[in-house]
Amino acid sequence: MPTTRFVASPERDAGAGPGRSDAPPRGGAAVVAVRRLFGAETGNFYLLLGTTLFLVAFGLVMVLSASSVTSYTESQQFFGGFERQALFAALGIPLMLVASRAPSSFWKRWAPIAIMAAVTLQFLTVATPLGYDVNGNQNWIRLGESLSFQPSETVKLALVIWMALILSRKQGRIREWKELLLPLGPVTAVAIGLVLAGGDLGTVMILVAMVLGTLYFAGARLRHLGVAILAMVSVALLFAASTASRQSRIDAWQNGCVGVDDYDGLCWQTLHGWWALASGGFFGVGLGNSKSKWNWLPEADNDFIFAIIGEELGLLGAVTVLALFVVMMIAFVRIIRANTDPFARVAVSTVMVWIIGQAFVNIAVVLGVLPVLGVPLPFISAGGTALISGMIAIGIVLSFARRPVSTGARGRATRQ
Repeated sequence: MPTTRFVASPERDAGAGPGRSDAPPRGGAAVVAVRRLFGAETGNFYLLLGTTLFLVAFGLVMVLSASSVTSYTESQQFFGGFERQALFAALGIPLMLVASRAPSSFWKRWAPIAIMAAVTLQFLTVATPLGYDVNGNQNWIRLGESLSFQPSETVKLALVIWMALILSRKQGRIREWKELLLPLGPVTAVAIGLVLAGGDLGTVMILVAMVLGTLYFAGARLRHLGVAILAMVSVALLFAASTASRQSRIDAWQNGCVGVDDYDGLCWQTLHGWWALASGGFFGVGLGNSKSKWNWLPEADNDFIFAIIGEELGLLGAVTVLALFVVMMIAFVRIIRANTDPFARVAVSTVMVWIIGQAFVNIAVVLGVLPVLGVPLPFISAGGTALISGMIAIGIVLSFARRPVSTGARGRATRQ
């Protein structure tokens, strides 16, 4: 595929000669370093990078607005939630840019280690005292007094490069069910099973979507995918009916939250999310003027931040968020089409299913299309582990968008 190359013009080269210093001016080294960091040969790189940075900046503004009241209630500081999120963004952006510089061979080399480390962390979360419960889900791990994170987010990140490695090696045999089952089946089953053991049904749904979406884009047979979908749906239904609280939540969602007892019960969060969206109108009540965030809407800065966006910025702001994720999806598709290396195509497809799928699941929950699952809005909701892991995933995609990767005659990935 033809690509654009930058060639130095004769006019620029003509300036070098006797009497002129070839050394860069003061500060030139830093400028060169920045240019190399952001240097790319494709517009897809800048499209995805710009969209991601805009979402992160927009998320910081909305976290500041949505968390100010609860932050003051908890710690007498209005900016506590914003400062934490800004710190995570300050860590995530350099990690994303560093990841964007890594070659394909780096991700292939570290993929097996990454999946083993992620599964081990998730096992420690559900099977040892290191893990602790948040809102009924055993999905957090604490190391020391101040360091805590969500290992299930690292499972997502590890699955991106590990599934890409396995499926890229099986391109000639991808339509045989035995090749899909080993080793993909046992490893993904263990990873998803450990997250399921912690009770995090929302993250399980995203992981299942990632696996199925990856198989689809890798070229698996539809009937094999159908069997996998039926098996996973059966397990999900059994798990949903395993406890009375989950069953009650699903029943309330199916009834449309119209019962007399729903307001003070399981539909409190859903109903207040609807009222926040409805009160915003077209232009919203103004940034910072939400009434729902005054301890009426639980998780206003996290799972239900889209409701605050709709209330403060109105339909215009909500549609803008949707449009940004659509632009991000277009960038993903363009990067997939620009690469011929199976590893790059599968990895980008997996990240696309993860980020875009999670965004629309979160929005569907706020709108009441799905029951409350506890899934954050990527790059916008408060949460350090989710933000950093998502930005590293974008960095992986950017590493393939910087210059399209093609497969040479001997099957080795080469830069065009």
